[in-house]
Amino acid sequence: MNYILFDGPSRNNLLPLTYTRPVAEIRVGVLTIREKWETFLHSTITSITEDYLSDKFPMVEFEENIFINASFLPNPELVKLISNLKPNESINSGDNLIAFYSNQSQEEIDLDSFTKIDFTTSLMQITCLTDIFKINSLAIKADYDLITNNRVSSKISSTNNLIHPENIFIEDGVSMEFVTLNATDGPIYIAKDCEIMEGSLIRGPFALCENSILKLGSKIYGGTTIGPYCKIGGEVTNSVVFGYSNKGHDGYLGNSLIGEWCNLGADTNTSNLKNNYADVKIWNYEEDKFLTTGEQFCGLIMGDHSKSAINTMFNTGTIVGVCSNIFGSGFPRNFIPSFSWGGNKGFAEYNIDKVFEVNSKVMKRKKCIFSEKDKAILTHLKTITSAYRSNF
Repeated sequence: MNYILFDGPSRNNLLPLTYTRPVAEIRVGVLTIREKWETFLHSTITSITEDYLSDKFPMVEFEENIFINASFLPNPELVKLISNLKPNESINSGDNLIAFYSNQSQEEIDLDSFTKIDFTTSLMQITCLTDIFKINSLAIKADYDLITNNRVSSKISSTNNLIHPENIFIEDGVSMEFVTLNATDGPIYIAKDCEIMEGSLIRGPFALCENSILKLGSKIYGGTTIGPYCKIGGEVTNSVVFGYSNKGHDGYLGNSLIGEWCNLGADTNTSNLKNNYADVKIWNYEEDKFLTTGEQFCGLIMGDHSKSAINTMFNTGTIVGVCSNIFGSGFPRNFIPSFSWGGNKGFAEYNIDKVFEVNSKVMKRKKCIFSEKDKAILTHLKTITSAYRSNF
């Protein structure tokens, strides 16, 4: 069977992260959403997403396909139900479409005519940005059980201080000495070829994805996922740092989401709690205004290819778009549009040729290529986000 993940109605509520990826490519827990479904279904899975992303994330469609709403995370019960779907059947949770089986072209699908199967068991679902770090601890635990089942951890050096070692799993090639790993509150998963430098303190649930580095004396609290190919230092709690991003020095990152190819300069700090303990409001692209998250804790949410300079301070619930460069003293505004250059004293538009130049250099350092497909995506994004920069 051919499976296709679709973005669904949550896509715009997940901007700026979904400016540059389908919903299925969001990492929550150890794996991306796509990787979770592929592991459960034992199949390669593609996505149907925005047209401007389709060259980089092409969809493969057969005569018969099962479409799955990418905002839902799989569990054994749901996977079994999806595997047993018949043509013109759909699975729904209340008003939410989870999956459907079609042998028609997309233009001919009439979901109202499908036989509906109600799924009443609770599921993990990502419908807004704060859901990602809110459910990250549970997602780490679920992924840990999934990917370590019937496997044995690599040997851990005796110099390390392990608390509940039965909940700690490391892959081959990990370099780690004189580190404290506390898996009392949840599992700790260290992927292949990672390095954790001495003096680091880690509490689970925690996932360090392949080829990532924790710098000397890092302090990592539970509910955190880092990587792959990231370099992290300082203090991090309940945050997800996507691949190829760095926070190499001291500074606090809490209840935050950092996209790919980002860099937080030394002593960059995020506030994740308002002084009056009120619920945090963040910019919502769908509604084009600030909306309450209903959460007391929410830090920084940063889109791909954005950077902050040394000593940058981000206020509670700051949203930074794609390809922005933030610097200077004081707190910048708490919604920074894509392709912005500046800080507390004001912003200008970030020239796209300069963006391309920087991105090429950054990606080359990690032996990656800033491709023509990447350039096309960012060129399109600069156009569709121009209204946000009209007051610069």
